[in-house]
Amino acid sequence: MFAPLRERNYRLWAAADLVSVGGTWMQVLALNWVILSVTGSATAMGAVVMLQSLPVLLLGSWGGALADRIPARPMLVACQAIRALLALVLVLPFASGNWAIYAVALLSGVISSFEGPVLGRFGSSLVSREALASALALGSVLSSAGRIGGMALGGVLIGITGPSTLFIINAVSYLGVIGALLAMRTGEMRDLTRASSSEGGVIAGFRYVLRQPVVLIVLALSFVLGSLGRNYQVSMAAMVSGPLGGSSGSYGLLSTVFAVGAVAGGLVLAGSGKSTLRVLLGTGFLISVLQFASGLAPNVLGFAALILPIAAGAVVFDTVVSTRIQLDTDEAMRGRVLATVGIVSSLSGIFGAPAVGWLCDTLGGRGALMVAGAITTVAAIAGAAALAKVKGRSLNLNVVLRRPVEQPA
Repeated sequence: MFAPLRERNYRLWAAADLVSVGGTWMQVLALNWVILSVTGSATAMGAVVMLQSLPVLLLGSWGGALADRIPARPMLVACQAIRALLALVLVLPFASGNWAIYAVALLSGVISSFEGPVLGRFGSSLVSREALASALALGSVLSSAGRIGGMALGGVLIGITGPSTLFIINAVSYLGVIGALLAMRTGEMRDLTRASSSEGGVIAGFRYVLRQPVVLIVLALSFVLGSLGRNYQVSMAAMVSGPLGGSSGSYGLLSTVFAVGAVAGGLVLAGSGKSTLRVLLGTGFLISVLQFASGLAPNVLGFAALILPIAAGAVVFDTVVSTRIQLDTDEAMRGRVLATVGIVSSLSGIFGAPAVGWLCDTLGGRGALMVAGAITTVAAIAGAAALAKVKGRSLNLNVVLRRPVEQPA
């Protein structure tokens, strides 16, 4: 399970990432507080999220093409330094104005467009190919733990010190990442093939993805399940305030259970090391059925009992998607393929949250979960059928439940 931690470079990166993720979620909490204090508008919060996501859609492909050609470490050091400066900008007096907050959000999105694909390539260079699946799973665990710790500590500090302290802590956390990057031993990193200038850029990346049917099917499945099966912050609130008749404490309990499930899912996957398409399809089908069942939960505790495996399965599903994308594609194209994954993820978030919200408003919490669960279940079965066709097999239970499908895309 912890084989990646034997690598010194990965240990440095894991520790820095845990601290940085915690700082990031502190800033998210503080920024939401500032926006609500200044504008009193949830719409303004939505605009900030949109400004952070939009650049990924527009620039992500160029970021992927750049990631395939340049050394990762200098690029990451530069991105972390800029993020630290942006966090400090939020401390300045003029930053309380809407324009400053929107500008920081937009610039953060631009950085993410280029940083995301570089991070994906860099992370895979820290461990052996055989340990990559466990490394990605442990990364999911650390991200979940950092989110829990950051939100918990931030919730305490914001009432004592105000939001500015949280922005400063986040800025310092980026300096920790820079220190870890500079302390790594380049001789122990795995060399990844880089793209040459003659191979083309963005267009070549799109052409490559379009020639990979398995990758296209996985991305389509990721979009559907990500859109209708990942926005539990919306559906949980609708269930608690509606048919379950819970309180704010009930919502807090469910959020905690969801976080615990996410950590558990990462640990299970890291321990098994099995990131096959069989696991992807089986997990996608299982969490979709459980999502449908959660709409029938009689009370908060019953709902929590279903949320736990759903959260664990969601982490397994997303991590396996990332793992297969990295293992089953050409190293020289990996940045561009990872950029495509980022674009799909952004699209699923932009489309999914309003869609689930509309379903909750129209059908209620129970109806929304059941309809969304039914759609994602059908999508999982359709994905299995499509993969079976690509592999030249007939669709049967072995495709989803028993027989490993490990051939490269």
